[in-house]
Amino acid sequence: MRAIWKGALTFGLVNVPVKVYSATEDHDVPLHQVHAADGGRIRYQRICELDGEVVPYSEIDRAFDDGERTVVLTKEDLASLPSERSREIDVVEFVPTEQIDLLTLDRAYYLEPDSSSPKAYVLLRRTLEQTDRTAIVRFSLRQKTRLAALRVRGDVLVLQTLLWADEVREAAFPALDESVRISAKELELSASLVESFSGDFDPSEFADEYQQELRALIDAKLADGDAVDTAATFGDAPEADDGGEVIDLMAALRASVERSRAARSEGDGVDRSATDARKKKA
Repeated sequence: MRAIWKGALTFGLVNVPVKVYSATEDHDVPLHQVHAADGGRIRYQRICELDGEVVPYSEIDRAFDDGERTVVLTKEDLASLPSERSREIDVVEFVPTEQIDLLTLDRAYYLEPDSSSPKAYVLLRRTLEQTDRTAIVRFSLRQKTRLAALRVRGDVLVLQTLLWADEVREAAFPALDESVRISAKELELSASLVESFSGDFDPSEFADEYQQELRALIDAKLADGDAVDTAATFGDAPEADDGGEVIDLMAALRASVERSRAARSEGDGVDRSATDARKKKA
């Protein structure tokens, strides 16, 4: 991996030099746009609306327009901002881990100790583990001030950026204001259904089926051209569910529990057929 940022994690008078790495990566099949009529590739160019010339990226600045005036901001202007020059990840508080709303979690980054001795790094990691706390930090990255949660994953400190409070939409749905009566039997059947699907989550058991199917389609078209038989490639498509609203909830719950129990008795616990298929493809 290649570090994207270097700085220091600070809390109180403790300074922990670190390197920052992206913790995730995209494995989607790369696609580009083409002209449907002749297959020519579609290219995008940066064209100046005044002279009609193509402008290289090195000559592009940013600007703000308030409707009457335009302010041009050069790369040097942006680089002069104090927060942009800061190379510190400042711990602002330590909070109970359960107070972090999963909805606010955004991009994840690994932190690697960047000093001759990792003692301060290990001390902070062990402190977070022992206190079951998450550090809320503030730092600047790629021309944006960011709030993040600093937590432990294995032996590594992980920095996960957080959405700002005003970036999370309010969930206001009138239907949820209505009073709904749930019977004890419905709760019991629903709990039974949950139990029948219970297991330990292992992300490696799952794969992106769309990307796998896309690669299969590409391979088939490379072999057979536009005459590819998608039915032969993927088999007959299953009959689509009508998606209608469940009218008899009790009947649906009972049927679901019975089907899940039958699948469990046939397949050594819960039905693993779909998971096994995904493993073979992965």
